[in-house]
Amino acid sequence: MVTKANLPKIRFHDLRHTHASLMLQQGENIKLISERLGHSNVKITLDIYSHVLPNMQKDASNRLAIQLFNS
Repeated sequence: MVTKANLPKIRFHDLRHTHASLMLQQGENIKLISERLGHSNVKITLDIYSHVLPNMQKDASNRLAIQLFNS
C-alpha cells in the first residue's frame, strides 16, 4: 500500500529522530530529551538523533535580525 501510494518508507525507529528534533525545535532541554530517549549522554542525542529542520534556520535568522535591528 505504501508503494502504491508513493509514500516514503518510514521505520518506527525514525520516529525517535523526529521526536528529538521536534522537541529541540520547541526549545526543550537537551538533557530531558536525552533521558526520554534512554541515552546515556546528550552527545548521542545531539550527534545522532537531532536534526536541523528547514524552518529552524529561518527562525534563527529572524530572531537574529530582530535582535540586531529592533534594539
